[in-house]
Amino acid sequence: MKDNKEFFAILNELNGQPVSEYIRLIGDFDFSRYVLKLSQVPVEDLAHPVLFVVRVHQSIAGFPPHLYNTPVRRTGLEDYLTRRVAMQIEQLAQFDKQGVSRKNIAIAAPGQKILPRTSLLVTEDYIEARLQVQLPVQNGHIPSALAQEVFFNEMPAIVNGALIHCNLPEAEADRFVDVMEDADQIRQLLPTRGLVSFASAGSLLMRQGQTDKPDFDQVQPLSVHESLQVEIDTPNAGVVNGLGVPSGITLVLGDMYSGRAQLMRALAAGIYNHVPGDGRELVITVPDAVHIASEPGRSVQKVNIRAFVRHDTGDAPGKEWHTASEADPIASQAASAVEALEVGARVLLFDELDSSPAFLTRDMRLDTLMPDAGKRLTPLAALARNMVDELGISMIIGGSASVAEFIPVADTILRVDNFTVYEVTEEAKALNQDHPAADAEESDVVAMIEKNRWIVPTSIDPSVGHVDQHIEAPAMNHLIFGRSHVWLRNAAQLADRHQTATIGLILQYARSRYMEEGRPIREILDLIDRDLSTEGLECLTRDLRGDLARPRRYEIAQALNRLDTLRISHIE
Repeated sequence: MKDNKEFFAILNELNGQPVSEYIRLIGDFDFSRYVLKLSQVPVEDLAHPVLFVVRVHQSIAGFPPHLYNTPVRRTGLEDYLTRRVAMQIEQLAQFDKQGVSRKNIAIAAPGQKILPRTSLLVTEDYIEARLQVQLPVQNGHIPSALAQEVFFNEMPAIVNGALIHCNLPEAEADRFVDVMEDADQIRQLLPTRGLVSFASAGSLLMRQGQTDKPDFDQVQPLSVHESLQVEIDTPNAGVVNGLGVPSGITLVLGDMYSGRAQLMRALAAGIYNHVPGDGRELVITVPDAVHIASEPGRSVQKVNIRAFVRHDTGDAPGKEWHTASEADPIASQAASAVEALEVGARVLLFDELDSSPAFLTRDMRLDTLMPDAGKRLTPLAALARNMVDELGISMIIGGSASVAEFIPVADTILRVDNFTVYEVTEEAKALNQDHPAADAEESDVVAMIEKNRWIVPTSIDPSVGHVDQHIEAPAMNHLIFGRSHVWLRNAAQLADRHQTATIGLILQYARSRYMEEGRPIREILDLIDRDLSTEGLECLTRDLRGDLARPRRYEIAQALNRLDTLRISHIE
């Protein structure tokens, strides 16, 4: 293996040479405390950063085994170290005259949520960080002095400040990993306690605007009335108490400013673990919970929504399969619910803020004025009880103005007032609210998911012109897949842009590996889950990547079902 002196000498020799000569840096170089690895240089496109791998042996990194002795703790440590690298990079950033940060090195930094990524790898033998380096270029030539600054000043500073255990703040890594382990333990215990979600008392749910960071000027801790509190034992924090959301149908009442909306969003986000200091570290939801929103304009391909909608909605009259290039608000939400159930969702979350009112309920006082309305549309309130009982799922419904008709069928009714949660089941049941009924034919909710949709393989096409694969995610809710723009505006449980880009790669992987012979959507996602769990995210690409983040099967299905080229071959 070459050493850092040889790397320095090569950089000197490259001074003033064409940028194509950067290929001489390919190889492994021993920098004493770490090994710098470069496998390829796309010299035709050096406007984009180049992937370098920094590998620090554990004999130097010195991370105690208890920080990564289980898969959960390992993921927590990898996430923590990724954040430390990103922090070191920010400290090294230079600012131009306009105050814009200029960074020569970057890493795929995560947001508030913790999930498996390829940005950093922890093993028993080494720590490996995958860094994007912008190789210096001046007028098409190599400036050696600038390159030496990157590799002999900035890179060592990042390694020393982020990847050497003794240089990190005392016990910070332990606390980070412990929080991760506690959250995972609670998630494992929820089904044994008959719960689908838990929110610890004192959690901070408020978020500013559409960002994921707390608005500390308006933080109101979650309070749970003593009659509702449950206790859960964790391996590190000990016994924690808070709100336990039981299985079945839970109705969460509260107006726009009561804290209900923030609680509902936190429960939806509880499928992920959150970083210490986020405020939602111990707001935990089972992993198979899916938030369902209305999404007018989305495409729908042969989804059975007849339990909700019974009129000519795009297919021939009388057919049970709904197809539309631009679905209306009711059909879009009904289709999203059925699609989630199709791929295995066990908990559905609805909130009136992003739901179609006519999808949730129907005001029966108007039935005499609109006698045919009930023949065309059956609201969720009329189907919820049958769906929960016959499909074995749970629902959490939040609202105030349009959820009263769920009261007769709800198992648990909660009220949120000024971020304090009370149980009001008995009081609500005493109101004797009317309940919209579904007739026998339309109440057969099992028919919604008893048949499988099979994909036309050629409808999954990431190519553009002569380019075989064009996949990118300009934003968290925007995936470009070939010629298609997939909008995921209402996919509330996406974590970040890297996860969205990974979904695009998964669709291509599924097309090339599992669609040569016919398979239904659910079986394809089962196979994808198996591969990602056994082989890791690296199975998705031929080249080493440092910017992948694992999505759930439900967000993969959301992107697949919103692909405008998607075609269903048949239903079996």
